[in-house]
Amino acid sequence: MITSSDLSGLMAMMPAFATDDAADIHATNTVSLDRLEKGLNSMIGDGADIISTTGSFGEFHTLLPDEFETITRAATEINNRRVPMFVGVTSLNTRETLQKMRIVAETKAAGVLVGVPFYFPSSPENAIRFYRDIAAEFPKLGIMIYHNPPLHNVKLTLSVMQEIMKIPNVVAMKDSHREPVEFMRLAQMAKGRMTVVVNQLQYAMFHQTGARAFWSIDSWYGPWPLLALRDAVARGDMARATEITLDIAPPVGAKPKSLSWRETAAKIGIRYAGYVDPGPLRSPFVEIPAEVDAEQKAKAIKWKSLCEKYRKDVAVPA
Repeated sequence: MITSSDLSGLMAMMPAFATDDAADIHATNTVSLDRLEKGLNSMIGDGADIISTTGSFGEFHTLLPDEFETITRAATEINNRRVPMFVGVTSLNTRETLQKMRIVAETKAAGVLVGVPFYFPSSPENAIRFYRDIAAEFPKLGIMIYHNPPLHNVKLTLSVMQEIMKIPNVVAMKDSHREPVEFMRLAQMAKGRMTVVVNQLQYAMFHQTGARAFWSIDSWYGPWPLLALRDAVARGDMARATEITLDIAPPVGAKPKSLSWRETAAKIGIRYAGYVDPGPLRSPFVEIPAEVDAEQKAKAIKWKSLCEKYRKDVAVPA
């Protein structure tokens, strides 16, 4: 079984590569295996350290059960254990989560990325019980906690995490929702037991307090700025890490995106950037505001220039 010590560096949050007809409400087989294979091979070949699938950006909420199985089996086979892969299994209830985990357990995945069932807010006690229950059913699957309070309607406080970290196969946590002091305390609690994976913009700051990995959706616009960030932090060049972080950050004073377009918009921009082709969005996220489309075109242009700037910083993988 994978352990926390096996997890570090860039975790690329994979899109659910879609066929051309994926926005059609009658479509039933919308996973593009060709786009998936090309995109995943590019990301792993260029140096990503961890891959996670079927999270919010990975459209777990718009995939049919058969499509979830298709993308899970295909992605894990294409990866073939080259890097640790975590399959997102967040669902509306424990039984559905377990059904997805049974599929994952038959593949070459390292583990699952899983948030607390979220339609109704969970109590802390039920959140702890949920992780204990699913971990006991699949003790050989690594579990990465998916912590997203705005979407999952529960915050996993430090006292809750203290209980969850007692579960042997909880090896990591995807998190970006804590104040600096709270994160420092979490990192101290997690040391040697669980890898805390922070957001790309937090990595330079939080690495020195214990973060060993960072997650990124933007890596699919082209991974080189993020790989350069990873490498700068690894060699202790915090000046370069700070420069990269400021380059990839939104402009000062930029309006925060509404939550509903935060991740769906990224898929639009990634397609404009051209590093991979994730395909179109799936229903019902098909009415795209004009300003969102324009912002994503601009971001794609900017990101391509950042790829050119930082590509020379990144060693070619062996």
